[in-house]
Amino acid sequence: MRVIQDRIVKGDLQEIYLAGGCFWGTEDFMARLNGVVHTSVGYANGLVESPTYELVCTGQTGYAETTYVVFDPKVITLDFLLKGFFKSINPTTLNKQGNDIGTQYRSGIYYVDLNQKSVIEHALGELQKKYDKPVVVEVLPIESYWLAEEYHQDYLKKNPGGYCHIPQSVLEFADQYTMYKKQDKNQLKDSLDALAYEVTQNGATERPFSSEYDAFYEEGIYVDITTGEPLFSSKDKYDAGCGWPSFTKPITMPNVKFEDDHTHGMHRIEVKSHIGESHLGHVFNDGPKDQGGLRYCINGAALKFIPVSKMDENGYDYLKFLFEV
Repeated sequence: MRVIQDRIVKGDLQEIYLAGGCFWGTEDFMARLNGVVHTSVGYANGLVESPTYELVCTGQTGYAETTYVVFDPKVITLDFLLKGFFKSINPTTLNKQGNDIGTQYRSGIYYVDLNQKSVIEHALGELQKKYDKPVVVEVLPIESYWLAEEYHQDYLKKNPGGYCHIPQSVLEFADQYTMYKKQDKNQLKDSLDALAYEVTQNGATERPFSSEYDAFYEEGIYVDITTGEPLFSSKDKYDAGCGWPSFTKPITMPNVKFEDDHTHGMHRIEVKSHIGESHLGHVFNDGPKDQGGLRYCINGAALKFIPVSKMDENGYDYLKFLFEV
């Protein structure tokens, strides 16, 4: 039996199926993530045709309550999406999430593309390092998916305050990327010094070796000085010898975007912040090969550093998992 319903993938979009206990909460959490373009809930990888909610609740069908997620990998990577998913479950409890018990509430990741498997396994390997108990999230190809009844779809949007096994603080994790707002240029002229304004708004470049962040390696995150949007982690910072703060990757792709830059008789790839649209610098392909080969060459004047010790008070506690491994 292979029944896959609700598939809408087009172009560069990707899809994944996630089981994390009651599907009401999992869908609500996933739908909040920037870069997720479609969700539905249903029953995955079971034994009978046309399952109903009542039948699945007997625990005898083999189905898991599952959320179908379609996402734009240019905005959110599968790895980061999984990191969010892991925050919404207890990965060490078998057939149980919150108050919900039964095989239908098991946690699982069901992939469509075999290329996703290595990303999933790597993410689970990193997750296991945080736990003494075994991680019991199953990983399988999607074999069948039946849409759940209509009243289950977007249940918590239709019923605000309805039952959800995921804590509100975790649901708010998914909202963090919508809290950063772009300011107009008049506001920025008042709040930024002259160099930061010229760099972020007019594409200027600071002098090499002039930034306090060039030879600076305290643990923490670097955020867009205009919006506070988190951009880079000290975990990914290295000494490239070029005179500007250099990173092997951003914290997550949603927070940076790329544009072609043909100024100064060259073709370069400009790096800008996603929400603030601040000019940050450029990305080159001469970075460390064992870390992907990219070098994000960034103007320190476009950044503000938040040390780990001050992430909580500045509203970045949801990113402290970056420093837990």
